[in-house]
This record gives sequence, C-alpha cells and structure tokens, in this order.
Amino acid sequence: MSIRCFLLATAAAAFMAACGESKPPAAPATTAAPAQPAPVPPQSEAPAPPASPAAEPAVPPAEEAKSTTPPVASAQPPKNLAARKLDPEKIKRGEAVYHKNCANCHGPNGEATPGWRNPGPDGRYPPPPLDGSAHAWHHSTETLERMIRVGSPDGAGGMPAWDGRLTNQEIDDVIVWIKSLWPDEVYDIWYKEIEVKPEPKQK
Repeated sequence: MSIRCFLLATAAAAFMAACGESKPPAAPATTAAPAQPAPVPPQSEAPAPPASPAAEPAVPPAEEAKSTTPPVASAQPPKNLAARKLDPEKIKRGEAVYHKNCANCHGPNGEATPGWRNPGPDGRYPPPPLDGSAHAWHHSTETLERMIRVGSPDGAGGMPAWDGRLTNQEIDDVIVWIKSLWPDEVYDIWYKEIEVKPEPKQK
C-alpha cells in the first residue's frame, strides 16, 4: 500500500469516529435570581416640614378686614392727666359739647383732616387739629375762648362765631376737654410758656 493510500484511510477512519461520538445535551442555562436590594439602615423619623402658606386655608376678605382694621377709638387721656387738675366733670361735659358742635369740622378726636395746612379753593384754611398736633396749644385759655366766641378773622378760615350759640359754661367746658387731648409734653410747655406767661397785647 502506498503512503498516500495509508493517509487517506487513516483520515477516513478518524472522520467516521468523530461522527459516531454523541455529545451530551448542553445543560440549560440557569436563570440568575434577581438581586436583592441592599438593606437600608433604619433612620429616625424627621419631623414633617411646616405647611406652606399656600396649603393653609385662606382668610376670607371680610374676616381679614375685621382682624386688620382697628376700631375707631376715642381720644385716650394722657398718663398724667390727673396732675393737670382738670375738672373731670368739665371734661365730660366738654366732650359732649364738642361732639355736638365741633367734631364735624375738627374731627371726632380733634385730629382734623389731612391737608389742613393747605388753603382750599376759596383761599381759606381748613379747620386745624385741636389734639396738640397743630397750633391750638400756642394760645392761652383766654385767647382760645376769644377765638371760639368771635370765630376766624375775616378771610383766614371758616370758624364761625359761637358767642350767643354756646353758653359761657359750654365754652369753658369744651376748652377743658381740648386741653385733655394734648400730650403730656405739649401740655407742660403750654402751661409754662403760654398759660402763665402773658401774651403780648395785640394792637
């Protein structure tokens, strides 16, 4: 047998042996178990954040107006009103006289109206405050009484003359009530510099 025939026979035998071998079936692939999440260490409960203003119930406009709008209060007496030795009965009567005859122009508590420093269209000045924030305390009791009786000088203001319309007692009482409105510091200056110090006589 030639070498060539021997090699061919050997290759054929090896091929047939390889075809006759049976390979075991491949093992099915195992499905990997899903990964378990890592345990989270316990944490202390944090307090819930405060509710935002938007989450809070809105206040009805009417209720809000009630809570934010202060009621109109009457004039509060100064702390040392008793030291002024003003007659409480005169203060009480004077307040009644004022609210009946003067409050319409000078305001419920003597506060007048905004813009009282500026003359009106007719050139006259509006009624000034009497609560110590203007110039009422620049005058003595005698001068205040005269101003109430005769009214404003011609062309200067709209104060009417009350002489004959108010009694002497009513004029005296309303002046006492006006003085009771003045702050302590204003009253002290008025008493020391105006009331007990004679005013220069008017020509």
